[in-house]
Amino acid sequence: LLADGGGALSSTADELAGSLFGASLFPWLAMLYWLKHPTVGAPPGVTFGLTFLLAFVFGSIPAAIGAGALFGVSLADADWLHGSAESLLAITNCVVVFGFRDAIDVEEKG
Repeated sequence: LLADGGGALSSTADELAGSLFGASLFPWLAMLYWLKHPTVGAPPGVTFGLTFLLAFVFGSIPAAIGAGALFGVSLADADWLHGSAESLLAITNCVVVFGFRDAIDVEEKG
């Protein structure tokens, strides 16, 4: 069914993925708002890292558009664009881990 390179099933999956991607932004923003509330006490590095994930989200959107417009493929099939977008995700992961590590160090010393 998918061997034809873009059947109806593939098209429906792409539309669903796009809708879910857009809809997921609102819960994420609510979580970030909650994390930054003074009573929560989330580690600042973690909060920054999870906020920086928005750079991945907003970097992936033009990369996906560029992959389709320039090369006629999805983002996953445009290696250098996909790698660039995924590097933002890798940076986010490192920042979150370092944020938790710093919070643990402060807790152990304090």
